[in-house]
Order: sequence, then C-alpha cells, then structure tokens
Amino acid sequence: MAREKTVYTCQECGGSSPKWLGKCPHCQAWNTLVESVAVPDAGTARNRFAALAPSSSVAVLADIEAADVERTPTGHEELDRVLGGGMVEGGVVLIGGDPGIGKSTLLLQALDSLQRLGQRTLYVTGEESGAQVALRSRRLGLGSSQVRVLAEIQLEKILATLQAEAPQVAVIDSIQTVYSDQLTSAPGSVAQVRECAAHLTRAAKSSGTAIVLVGHVTKEGALAGPRVLEHMVDTVLYFEGDTHSQFRLIRAIKNRFGAVNEMGVFAMTEKGLKGVSNPSAIFLSQHAEAVPGSCVMVTLEGSRPLLVEIQALVDSGGPSPRRLSVGLERDRLALLLAVLHRHAGVACGDQDVFVNAVGGVRISEPAADLPVLLAIASSLRGRPLPKGFFSFGEVGLAGEVRPAPRGQERLKEAAKLGFTTALVPKANAPKKPIEGLTVHAVDRVDEAMQLLRSLE
Repeated sequence: MAREKTVYTCQECGGSSPKWLGKCPHCQAWNTLVESVAVPDAGTARNRFAALAPSSSVAVLADIEAADVERTPTGHEELDRVLGGGMVEGGVVLIGGDPGIGKSTLLLQALDSLQRLGQRTLYVTGEESGAQVALRSRRLGLGSSQVRVLAEIQLEKILATLQAEAPQVAVIDSIQTVYSDQLTSAPGSVAQVRECAAHLTRAAKSSGTAIVLVGHVTKEGALAGPRVLEHMVDTVLYFEGDTHSQFRLIRAIKNRFGAVNEMGVFAMTEKGLKGVSNPSAIFLSQHAEAVPGSCVMVTLEGSRPLLVEIQALVDSGGPSPRRLSVGLERDRLALLLAVLHRHAGVACGDQDVFVNAVGGVRISEPAADLPVLLAIASSLRGRPLPKGFFSFGEVGLAGEVRPAPRGQERLKEAAKLGFTTALVPKANAPKKPIEGLTVHAVDRVDEAMQLLRSLE
C-alpha cells in the first residue's frame, strides 16, 4: 500500500496545515490541529469511502424490501442476548472494560465455539504473543482449539491477512495497539485509533466479515479514544463488574441490530466465563431471617426482569449527616428523603443514610424509588419487611406513586421466583389475580407507609 501524505486538520474550522502548529493558521484556535490522511484527489476520496455506504438511487421507504438480518449464535447465550441474537455478517462490535475483567477470555471462548460450529475465525492480538494466547487457551480447556491467531499491530498487514484468510468472524485485541504506516503518530493516539477503526469498519462492510474491536477504557470507565469510535461501529458493549467478585456483567449501550440496555451475566470460573441462567439469585442476599432495611425490587434490564435487593442503613449522624448510595443515583436519594419527610412525616434530617444495591448492579430507572423509601423506613423503625415481600414504583415530588413500565412482567417474574406479597403503584395492579401473589396498590407515599406499618 502506497504511503499517503499526512496533513493536520483543524477540528474547529476544517482548515489544514502541512505540519503541526499550536495555533490554527485559519481560525487562530489553539490546540485544534489533529493528524489525518490527505486524499490526493476526488476520485481517490470516492474509492476510499465507497465500502462504507454504496451509492443507490432515491426510493420510497414503503417500496424498499426489508430483509431480516441473519445472525450467527456464538454458543454463549448471555453474549447472544446483548448482541441481539448473535453475530451479524459485516457487523462491527466494540467491547470495552477494565483491565483483567475478562474481555479477551470471553472473546477467545466465543471464537472457539464459532469455530466448532464451522465458522472461519481469526484472533488478532496486539498485546500478547501467540504463545501467550495458546497458554491462556490451554488454561481455559481449549487446548485443541483450531482458532487461527495472528500477533500483529500494523494495520496494513492485518487488512492483508483479513483479505487472504477471509474469516467470517475476527477479533482485534485491541484497537489501541494497532497503527497505520500512513500516520506518524504513536499507536493509541486519537488519529491512529480513528483511522484504524475506519479502515477495519470499511473492510468489514465490504467483505462481510464480522469484526469485534476490543477497546481500552479510561479511569472513569469510558472507552478511550475519540467518541466518534462509538459512532462508527454497529454495537457498543461494556464489561462491568468487580475484579474481586466472580460475577461479570456485559451491557449493550448501542446496538443497530437489537435492543439497547440488554444485560448478560457471567461467572468467572477456572475454565473461563460461564453464563448465569438465573441472575436474580446474584442480586438477592440469602438471609436466614428477615432483617430491617432490606427490600427486594424488580428492575428491567433491556427485556429481562431482574430481582435486586435494596439495602438501607439509617444511623445517628452528626451536624452534617451523610447520604451515600452505591448502585443508585446519589442525587435521587436526597430527593427521596425530602419527599419522605414532607409527604409521609418520616424525618431523617439528623440521620446518616446509606443505600446499596446488592451484587454490584447499577440501577438507573426511577422504579427503584418506592423500594428505597421502604428500605429506609424499615431501617429507621428497626423492623424488617415481611418475608416474600417486594416492591417497585416511581415517586414524584408531590408524593404521588407513579407506575413503572411493563409492571405485569415484573409481577409475574417475582411470583415465579416464590415471592408472595407486592406493594406497587395502583396503575400497575393486575386486572386478573396472579396465583400465589397478594398485590397491594397505592397512590401516594403516605399510603405506602401506612400499609407498611400494617404489614409489619
């Protein structure tokens, strides 16, 4: 591949310079020049990006034939769930997570499963040697795996191998280690990551190879590199979890071929990552007897209802009481405490309040409001909630209890797992009785607190 000329383009005005300057010579903005590849002429420009979106004529939407996207299962049910059913031909997946969380382990297991199903696979490693990958595969019990491995970080050689091998699924581990000879900046820089990802995306679309890009994350947990990287790909997955715990969560943030916010749950074992068939068991503590400050809620992660235990601890505080939440929004906790005081007469102004979602799961939906208030009231009174009790519902500033989406599915999931008593918004009360489940419906927070006292 011929070496193309490098220029520096301003991110503010679009002007270019043959060399890097601290100030853009066109708009006078500071630190806006970024290295990029200069395209010699319009014909080359058209050829360079033709693989991303082939030209077509204007058509009426109703006249366009919509075909279902064919998916190839990876052999891991939890991974297929977040992918929307499996790998898609020509699809590009970006997966990020903390170091040591299990990204490479899961992808090597998935490639081995695909290879055993007859798929042509390729694992490109830029952070390990082939011997290190082989050692890891033997540790995972994949010593006889026929997955093809390439230890390479130069983009041009990777593209040539993809063209020669023609794999159906390829993994690039990781995109931050790949560099192109067309650019002079170091691997991992903004220009290199953006250019290499664009070339690999074009290769996937033109050849039909499904490519998985492994991305590094920053200390805040976001994917490192330019944000445009997430816009280039079809699917963005985040690996979450505490490295000291055996459980890992993988969540879909973006998916052009499936639902977003889907979550898969894995357990790290000696033989690699295994899918968890009943994830609700992870997020429920096993108490021998009912304890104060514990309330089970039903949350939705994509299309899956999950039962999560919300724990609260209310203790005497000093002149500046603390409010701390883990797995829940901290600002939301302060709002709920104000509603609890104003509309239910339960004061926690001089108390430290700590709230935690068991299992390391993060809950962002407002349906956790009512369970949080019930757990706080239970801890403050020192009386446990009844055994088999659960709740969900959003709480407004006026003290009203608002319905949660897909309430019937939440109720049925809890009943299936043996829960017997529910406190839910009146709008979520089932029209037909659910066998083995007693449902108490409320409109306001003060009604919920009165009902709580009657159930204790």
